[in-house]
Amino acid sequence: MAAPEILTVAEMTAADQAAIAAGTPGQVLMERAGTAVADAIRARFAPCRVAVLCGPGNNGGDGYVVARLLKRRGWTVWVETFGQPSTADSRAMAGKWRGDTRPMAADNRPADLYVDALFGAGLSKPLAGEASRFAQATQALKGRVVAIDVSSGVSGESGGIVGGEAVRADLTVTFHRKKIGHVLEPGRAACGEVVVADIGLGTTPSPLVENGPALWLERFPWPDAASHKHARGRLAVVSGEQLSTGAARLAARGGLRIGAGVVTVLSPPSALSVNAAHLEAIMLRAFETDAELVEAADRAEAVVIGPAAGVTPQTRARVSALARTGVALVLDADALTVFRDRPAELFKALDRDDVLTPHPGEFERVFPGLLKAGPHRIEAARQAAARAGAVVLLKGADTVIAAPDGRAAVNVEPAPWLATAGSGDVLAGFIAGLIAQGMDSFEAACAGSWIHAECARRHGPGLIAEDLPGLAVGVLASLHQQGR
Repeated sequence: MAAPEILTVAEMTAADQAAIAAGTPGQVLMERAGTAVADAIRARFAPCRVAVLCGPGNNGGDGYVVARLLKRRGWTVWVETFGQPSTADSRAMAGKWRGDTRPMAADNRPADLYVDALFGAGLSKPLAGEASRFAQATQALKGRVVAIDVSSGVSGESGGIVGGEAVRADLTVTFHRKKIGHVLEPGRAACGEVVVADIGLGTTPSPLVENGPALWLERFPWPDAASHKHARGRLAVVSGEQLSTGAARLAARGGLRIGAGVVTVLSPPSALSVNAAHLEAIMLRAFETDAELVEAADRAEAVVIGPAAGVTPQTRARVSALARTGVALVLDADALTVFRDRPAELFKALDRDDVLTPHPGEFERVFPGLLKAGPHRIEAARQAAARAGAVVLLKGADTVIAAPDGRAAVNVEPAPWLATAGSGDVLAGFIAGLIAQGMDSFEAACAGSWIHAECARRHGPGLIAEDLPGLAVGVLASLHQQGR
């Protein structure tokens, strides 16, 4: 099973037009879309009073279909209009509606459920008038709003809120594939649960996909009966100084738990005793000079550097020295910030097997202006990966992983419990541990990020970073069973 694609509005429009050109009339597609929404509503709600709010375009046309089908099933349904139908297909569907119809107004009778069929993914203007009033009202309608295609006010192209105001839906039914507006914040939150309905548009190849096991599980590096610890990969993690050692140990434990056969913390002399007191299965080796660091890392397949490394010329020199070895690097935190004033120096040292894992602040330091200049963070991450010549994982509620060749994946399920100190260090260890086992760096970043988030979802409230490596046990067991 292939990973589900995420489409731009233009790609979705092209898929619609291709289906129509191939002989499926637009009204047939509209009937299929409306049927999918009506079915989703019937599956989740008991019959009740439903107000379907229909805008002037094809989104409104879908709404008329929903109203007709629910009324046919005995539900109490009325349509509230925001403008007159403006397309041939929406006019045709409005003509088939024989029920109660009235303009949107604040004094209309209340409903138990509201269906937002005002505007679709292509909206480019702020909501106004009664549409704006309704968007504000949905703040207090929790559990009672279903959106068609995308919550009105959300840009399907960027996930932004056009004009700062959008409908807050609990369920959104979209068609064929998710759009960018469904997976990037704040649009993702405004859309609530997103259900994707198949309306017969066929395949639509895209280099942007949802991150999940379908993307990488077939190539996950499980051991076999002949495996031994060295065959499972060697990972090194560079420790900070005496008072900054915990982050490296978190990364090391993450790498060990994800399956790397041998994990070594490379420690400055000042930190040796502290690290030695806390390490068991993880090995420890001292280094003092860059040459000794390179020698210590020489046999590793992957190295993590950056967690609590210190924003110092010494850290910058260590990154450069390790880059010359050809070992795959996972650069996090201080290993990125230290190149704030000289990103070109960093990019020159990197290769396609390396992974950068910045949060937005670190991203801005290394790729100044990209986040603000781009239409959305997916494009920013893609441009960053091309500029760096390495994989870039842009952390956030909607984490994006981008490869230099243009491939990109988005974590579509939220994991708010990851907002805790040290969780990013474990993520770096997960990714590097998978790379050490021979996994492609882009897929390792995708897999590590998904497993990391799934650990947090399974734990829930009270999560701290130290919990994450142990939680990976259950996630890995489920993945192993799924992949058999």
